[in-house]
Amino acid sequence: MPTLTVTARGQVTFRKDVLRHLGVQPGERIELDKLPDGRVSLRAARPIASIDAFLGLLAGKSDKLASLEEIQEAAAAGWAGER
Repeated sequence: MPTLTVTARGQVTFRKDVLRHLGVQPGERIELDKLPDGRVSLRAARPIASIDAFLGLLAGKSDKLASLEEIQEAAAAGWAGER
C-alpha cells in the first residue's frame, strides 16, 4: 500500500498512478469525506455545469438559422418521440 509523507505545511503529494486512478488532471480538485473511524474517502470533484457553459455549446456548429416556429416544431417533435 503506498504511503504519503506530510510536509511541515500539512501538505501531501499524490503519486501519478493515484491521480490517474481518480481521473484528476493538474489544476483539478479532489473531494475528501471524513469517515467516523478516522479514515477518509477521496474522489475527483466534478465541476457543476453552468448555464453559461451550455449557452455557447453549439455556437458556430451550423450556418443554418432556425425560426422560432421551427424551433417550437422541433421541440414538440422531440417531446413526442418523433425525429
